[in-house]
Amino acid sequence: LHLVESGGGFVQPGGSLRLACTASGAILEYYDIGWFRQAPGKEREFVAAIDWSGDNAYYADSVKGRFTISRDNAENTVYLQMNSLKPEDTAVYYCGARFPGSDYDEDYTYDYWGQGTQVTVSS
Repeated sequence: LHLVESGGGFVQPGGSLRLACTASGAILEYYDIGWFRQAPGKEREFVAAIDWSGDNAYYADSVKGRFTISRDNAENTVYLQMNSLKPEDTAVYYCGARFPGSDYDEDYTYDYWGQGTQVTVSS
């Protein structure tokens, strides 16, 4: 399974971006997908996750109500819609994939990772 993130960029506070995590080499619908981010000098932190069925989504408190995770299995892609962006959302965003399980907010439970995409929120 190979993951590629896209959609990052530079945006002003209050703006929006949609990140995509596209898979190749395997059928993504068999996997839970998580989005994590890492800001300079900080540890990687959980942002959002969606289970293999798409029925359950989970969010960090810091993004709840602003970010939405969704999946399009026909396109083998998971999206992260980010609205009302804040400077503190600036980070490299990574998607991870794993077989269904618990502890969706722990990065060590994910087996596959993309290379990351930079999101910068600044005026």
